[in-house]
Formats: sequence, C-alpha cells, structure tokens
Amino acid sequence: MAILNCGAVDCSYNKDKCCCKGDIMVGGKHACECDGTCCESFHKRNGDSFTSAISHPSSTISIDCEATKCMYNADYRCQAEHVDIKGSNAGTSRDTICATFREK
Repeated sequence: MAILNCGAVDCSYNKDKCCCKGDIMVGGKHACECDGTCCESFHKRNGDSFTSAISHPSSTISIDCEATKCMYNADYRCQAEHVDIKGSNAGTSRDTICATFREK
C-alpha cells in the first residue's frame, strides 16, 4: 500500500488530502507521461459532505493501476511508496493526474 497525498480536493472521497474510498484505480493505459493518467475513482463532491467507504480517512491506500508504462506498475498494482494525485479544480476524473507516474 502507498502513502497517498490526494490533491483532488473536490472529490467526495477526499478528507484532508486523505482518501476515504479504501482503494483507487489510476487510469492511463497508454500514458507516457503524468498528463495521460487520471484517478478513475474520482467522484465530484456535492456540497461540503464527503463519502466514506471506510471508517476513517487513511493516508495509506491500495492502488490499482492501468498505466502499464509506469515504472511503479507491477501487474496492474502500484508499487510506489508515495503517490500524489493532483487535480485541485477537478470536475471529472479526466481533470486529475497521477503526478507520481514515471515512464519505464
């Protein structure tokens, strides 16, 4: 599991830059750079509330990853110790990126 810093503050799973979903999916099957990735698990926040699939926000999370060209991808699982998801003004998952992506 990775330490996740989530900058997608408008995501309904984001609570103080921690994720309350339990696990996320990073998309970007053909990505060659960060801009080709996204957090597929992003869900636009409605108002001030957040959605929690786990008992409390966690800084560590399991990350599935479709970005097969990323050096941290091992059999569709992220092996990075620390992951940064960016998207402070995101309205959809396509407005987010995995800033940790590094091409193999």
